[in-house]
Amino acid sequence: MFGKYKPEHYLLNDKEPMAMGPLDVQTYLFEHKFQQANAMRNAKKVISEVSKEFEKMTGRKYSFFEEYKMDDAEFVVVCMNSTAGTTKFVVDSLREKGVKAGLLKIRMFRPFPTEEIAKALERAKAIAILDKADSVNGAGGALYTDVTSAMFANNVNVKAVNYVYGIGGRDTTSYDIEGVYNDLMEIEKLGKVENPYRYFGLRREN
Repeated sequence: MFGKYKPEHYLLNDKEPMAMGPLDVQTYLFEHKFQQANAMRNAKKVISEVSKEFEKMTGRKYSFFEEYKMDDAEFVVVCMNSTAGTTKFVVDSLREKGVKAGLLKIRMFRPFPTEEIAKALERAKAIAILDKADSVNGAGGALYTDVTSAMFANNVNVKAVNYVYGIGGRDTTSYDIEGVYNDLMEIEKLGKVENPYRYFGLRREN
């Protein structure tokens, strides 16, 4: 650090009382919330335009999500962040065994690309959505509820199951992910999802 930090305005300055944080009154709060929602919908277009400019500048393409071996995928894992690397390894291994496994790695979570995700998943036979946090609602994690809502709103009917995992930094292995794909194949075989809310990597009492 160089020098002493001397902010021009700060909250604890008793010579300059101020209020910090957003304030909206009831008279216009509803309308402003509506404007925020529209701004989020418009953000998807802006993000797409910026991504195209970035691709021209760098040669690197970043879309709303990454599709890995999704062209003919029947069993798909939807996840975010570093778990995708482990999942790619498992997808490659299963492909060598003749299993049509695929991966959808979400890059943009807010706003949520509902139409695009529904279209990407419409040809699958069974999908697993992985959440590294539980919503404590008894009805799956946030990514699961968003993905299934996107499919429902766009008339995509694919059997889906949720897995909560990795909480507290618990390791996620290729064996865990392979188990998820095995479950998906069993779901397709049975023709139904008996329990959509699942966990892996969780210690349980015998």
